Amino acid sequence: MTKSTSFQSTGWVLAAGFALVAIGLARGAQDPPTEAQRPSSPMIANADSNNRMIAVTGIDVTGSSILYLVDTVNYHLAVYQANGGSASTQGVKLVGARRIDLDMQLHGLNDKSKYTYEDLRDQFRSNGLLREPEPGSDQ
Repeated sequence: MTKSTSFQSTGWVLAAGFALVAIGLARGAQDPPTEAQRPSSPMIANADSNNRMIAVTGIDVTGSSILYLVDTVNYHLAVYQANGGSASTQGVKLVGARRIDLDMQLHGLNDKSKYTYEDLRDQFRSNGLLREPEPGSDQ
């Protein structure tokens, strides 16, 4: 390969690289996403747990911080909202709380699934994929 051929090959590679960069920049400069393409709320969240509690944080549609606490021993849920800003608008408030022990026993509520829990349970049993419930259980 001669020196001029080497420079020509390098020139084509550089030209192709610049073309790809220009295409990438042009695509990045397209119209911003429409309202329908944007997420409806920020996707910032964090979660942690120990032997008793689960804590999940996030941001609601108003921009306020939200904290969900689940007591996994006594089956309680509490939701808090925290606001920042000036001294007069700062604060933490309890949005709602409830016992969830009975909620956890529901087989379905507002369930839009194709099959009900009972239909699936019966199908699993008939195929031998489900152990028979212990006496006194609600399964």
